[in-house]
Amino acid sequence: MEPDFGELLYEGKAKKIYSSTDEDKVLVHFKNDATAFNALKHSSFKGKGRLNCQISSFLFEYLEEKKIPTHFLGIQDDSKILA
Repeated sequence: MEPDFGELLYEGKAKKIYSSTDEDKVLVHFKNDATAFNALKHSSFKGKGRLNCQISSFLFEYLEEKKIPTHFLGIQDDSKILA
């Protein structure tokens, strides 16, 4: 059973973190937003969140293969991971 995700806990330049009914888990949503010059320039690029999610997932899986523990629990969809 997937956890039920609720309130927004944190929002940064690249991702949003949501709470869960399971207090040990959060949902990390990678955004399509891009900023430059300390957020003076802002834009959105289709697919950026998906790409960042894939890269992060790959790195977490690699670390776990090398027996380095992480908080990664899996991919939820194209731009979200469970942690």
